[in-house]
Amino acid sequence: IAAAGLAVGMALQGSLGNFAGGVLIMIFKPFKIGDLIEAQGEIGVVKEIEIFTTKLTGLSNKEIIIPNGSLSNGNIINYSTEGTRRVDLVFGVSYDSDIKQTKNVIMDVLTSHPKVLKDPAPAVTVLELADSSVNFATRPWCKTEDYWTVYFDVTEQVKEALDSAGIEIPYPHQVEIQKKG
Repeated sequence: IAAAGLAVGMALQGSLGNFAGGVLIMIFKPFKIGDLIEAQGEIGVVKEIEIFTTKLTGLSNKEIIIPNGSLSNGNIINYSTEGTRRVDLVFGVSYDSDIKQTKNVIMDVLTSHPKVLKDPAPAVTVLELADSSVNFATRPWCKTEDYWTVYFDVTEQVKEALDSAGIEIPYPHQVEIQKKG
């Protein structure tokens, strides 16, 4: 009987942990339905909070079910809490490019985009001097729901603006050398 009790106890351990995790999530409310969260290596919008599991809709529209025990014991990033997000982009340009001109071209794209917030102000800074490019950190702010629109729009518009300004974006070149003989 003791062995059977131990076996039942071990079998319920996961379920009880998930139940306790569900209770903790419902009491402390680290997220709510509709929030975009990252937890347990997954990113998605919270669809359901149940007593044993939490269901997310992933960015590619897949259903993700996370046991509440592991969810309540792990790190949770809630992207919806503040209402705004910073979009982090990096653009590399040729070493022959003028730094001030490049910063101005990128900043013009940011300030003209209707979904980029004025406050906090967007930033463009030299991030690093890489092997074949000068890399610029580009950081506009937007409403959380506009994140992907700003991310993709700004990436495309910066490329077009740099091309129009004659600012080269370097890319790797491959040279093939053939030995005679």
